[in-house]
Amino acid sequence: MKRQFMDGYDAVKDIPNGSTLMVGGFGLVGIPEQMILGLVESGVKGLTVISNNCGVDDWGLGLLLKNHQITKMIGSYVGENKEFERQVLSGELEVELTPQGTLAERIRAGGAGIPAFYTPAGVGTPVAEGKETRVFDGKEYVLEKGLKADYSLIRALKADEMGNLIYNKTARNFNPMIAAAGKVTLVEVEQIVPTGMIEPDQIHTPGIYVQGLLEAVQEKRIERRTVREG
Repeated sequence: MKRQFMDGYDAVKDIPNGSTLMVGGFGLVGIPEQMILGLVESGVKGLTVISNNCGVDDWGLGLLLKNHQITKMIGSYVGENKEFERQVLSGELEVELTPQGTLAERIRAGGAGIPAFYTPAGVGTPVAEGKETRVFDGKEYVLEKGLKADYSLIRALKADEMGNLIYNKTARNFNPMIAAAGKVTLVEVEQIVPTGMIEPDQIHTPGIYVQGLLEAVQEKRIERRTVREG
C-alpha cells in the first residue's frame, strides 16, 4: 500500500525550500488543487516549477506566485495570469518559455531516462539561442534537454491502494508524463479504492511511479466561462 495523506498540507509539508516541482494540469484542468493550497500553507520558498502554465491570479499555481514562493518557472504559456506577466516584466521571476509540444517531450524524455533529443520546433527563434543545432536530411534541429524534478504533484480521478491511477478525460493532459519524471510523485485523487478494484487494462499510470496518495474534494474551477446573452 502507498502512503496516504490526511490533507494537502500533510502531503507537501516535507518539501524543502529550493525544490524543483513538476505540477500537472492544463489551465485549471487536472491540477492538484489541495496540494497547491498545502504549498501555500507550508510557505516553502525558492521553488522551480515545471508546468504548462502558472494557474490564474487567484487559483492554482497563481497562488504561489502571489506569495513569491516561485523563483523560476519553466512552462509554455503565460495565460490569464496578470501577476505572472508582471513578475516576468519586472524581473522578479525567471522564466524559461518552451513550445508546448517540446515541453511535453522534455518531460516525457526525463521520465524515460533520455537526456536530450533533437526537435525542429523553435529553430531560428529565441527558443534556440545558445543551444546546439544539427542538420538531419537537410533540415535543422535544435537540441533540447529532458526534464526531471525532485517532486511531481499530479491529479487523477481514481487510485487503488497500490497507487495505480485512472485519469478523467482531458484532465489526463500532462499528468501521466509528469508522474514518471519526479523522484517522488504525490497524487491527489477523487477516490481511493481497494487494490483489485481497477481492471489492469484500465490503468493509465502504474503504481510503480507513485509514492503517496491524497483523497480530496476538488473545486474544479473554470478558467474562463463564456455564455450566451439571454
